[in-house]
Amino acid sequence: MNEECRMDDVIVRLKKVNGQIQALMRMIEAGDECDKVVTQFQAAKAALDNTFSLVLNRNLKNCLSRQDSESVEKIIKLISKQ
Repeated sequence: MNEECRMDDVIVRLKKVNGQIQALMRMIEAGDECDKVVTQFQAAKAALDNTFSLVLNRNLKNCLSRQDSESVEKIIKLISKQ
């Protein structure tokens, strides 16, 4: 399976997150209640975190399967900055 096919589900997830963010902006502009806004923030953040984990997991597995220690080190440095 090529990389493009493997990432189709990531694109779908990101589009859903984008929809959540758009809804969040509309809620804020409309002055919706704070608890609803916070709930939407949490949902969008969780969806983005889950997508990040998926991408990270796939990239690390790919690097490890190719025994690409340099790329693994780069990934570790990137996630360590968070």
